[in-house]
Order: sequence, then structure tokens, then C-alpha cells
Amino acid sequence: MAIPHAIPYQGSKRQLAEKIAPFIPSEIGRFIEPFAGSGALSLYMAYHNKANHFILNDINAPLMHLWDAILTNPHQLAEQYATLWHHQLGRERRYYDLVRLRFNKSHAPYYLLYLLARCVKASVRYNNDGEFNQSPDNRRKGKHPQTMKHDLLQTSALLRDKTRLYNQDYARILKLATPHDLVYLDPPYAGLAQKKTSRYIQTIDQSRFIQQLEWLNHAQIPFILSYDGKTGRTHFQKDLPVSLNLTHVELDAGRSSQQTLLGNHQITYESLYLSPALLDRLPSDLIQPKQLSLFEGIA
Repeated sequence: MAIPHAIPYQGSKRQLAEKIAPFIPSEIGRFIEPFAGSGALSLYMAYHNKANHFILNDINAPLMHLWDAILTNPHQLAEQYATLWHHQLGRERRYYDLVRLRFNKSHAPYYLLYLLARCVKASVRYNNDGEFNQSPDNRRKGKHPQTMKHDLLQTSALLRDKTRLYNQDYARILKLATPHDLVYLDPPYAGLAQKKTSRYIQTIDQSRFIQQLEWLNHAQIPFILSYDGKTGRTHFQKDLPVSLNLTHVELDAGRSSQQTLLGNHQITYESLYLSPALLDRLPSDLIQPKQLSLFEGIA
């Protein structure tokens, strides 16, 4: 069985999970994702039996309702998705608009699953009224119902009875963590957005976010932060205080698909920041000096 991918989601760390996993201690109490998205890291951890208890949280309430449907009633969700998928045939563009309209009125999880399977780059977008407004990718019909059913059932099997779901501000979820847990932070677009954006249901205030990282350090709670990266000469870095004492690791994420479309061949590097409490629990020979540089941010 391959690791399932039930929720298509831009920014998912599904392809990087194997490279992030070595920085996760062998024994942890709970694996906590305050910005859950597709839960790619949690699925990797569950699949490889690296954790037995999980917390998934996201401020996006319809997304967490979708997660609840996946864990509690995947068969019904698969049937609902299949109905939508088959009803679209021959009128895909108009049907997408209809489903989007219905979702913005009801926030039903099966509508969201269909929209994510069909929208451009599996990327959520919202207008000023908080309505989902991403356009469809007219080149495809979305994941086939049989494949979607398989992924939904396998995702449920991996995380059901092991996972607590929340729809809270991320800071409240951090307060649930203990030094025995591991927090994986992948704030949506935090390392990219320089101004207010409609690319997610809520933007992240950097100063408040840094305060939360300081609290995690003070409480000696291990955490991994995915925060920025670079493609070619383009850097998506935002300053982090040196006082946080984070260790910076660059992960080769492969060739940039966007740059490939433009005729360029550039490698994308994703950044991880490892907390001091985490570093104390990792083997001393895991991190090679050539991999690392302390990110010199705000003094």
C-alpha cells in the first residue's frame, strides 16, 4: 500500500515527507500539526508507525469538516464524491461553477473535496467575503472515484482512533503540546506573503508567530518549522530572530515545475528550522555541517 493522498492541497509536504522524517525523534508522544492542510506528515508518520497519536488542526473550518468526514465516514464521502464526479461529465466547466456556488452556501465537505480535486493546482483561494473563488483546471476531471475511494479509506484506516481534530487558532493548539510531543509547523504561505493575501483563509502575523516560537522554546517543546525556501536565485526568506537559536536545513525539493514550464531548469530548496529542544533529541551525527547554516535574521 502506498501512502494515501486523500486531500489534494497546494503546499502539501507529501513529496518531502521522507526527507523531513529523519529529523523526527524515534519516540514522541504526539505528532501535532497546527496548520494541518492535507496532513501529509501525519500520514507519513502513521504509515511508517513513527507515531501513534496525532493532533490535526486548521483554522479553515470546512477543511476540518472534510477531515472529520474522512476519519468517521469515508465510505459515504467516497459515494458523494463519485456522484459529483459522474454528474460533471460532459459539462465539467459549468458543473464546477455550480458546485462552487453550493459549497459557498453550505460548506459541505464533499463539495470541498470535489473542488480541491478539480481546481487549479489544488490551490485554495478566497475572496474578500471568505468565499472559495479558485478556478477549475479544465484539462482534467479530478481524481477518478475509485482512486479517491481507495485513498479515503486508507487515510481513515491510518489515522482513525489515533487523531484528535481541531478548528482553532494555532496558538491554542500549541498550548496543548508538551516536551514529549513534536510540533510540525507549516504555516500557509508565511514565507511567501509580504502583504495581505487572499491565498488562504487567514494570513499569519509574523510578530505574533515569532512570539509563539519563543514560547515553544521556553517550554522546551521540540518543533520543526517549514517556513521558506528558494528557487534558483529567487529566495522566499523572511527574517527570523537569531535569539530563537534555530538550526536551518535546506532540503532539495527537485526541479521547479513552474520554472520548467517557462523553459528553465531550476532546483527548488525548501527550508526547515529545527528547535533547540528537538536538536537535543537527535543523533549528533545526523546533521552534517555542510547541510546547515544558522539563519541570520533579526538581531
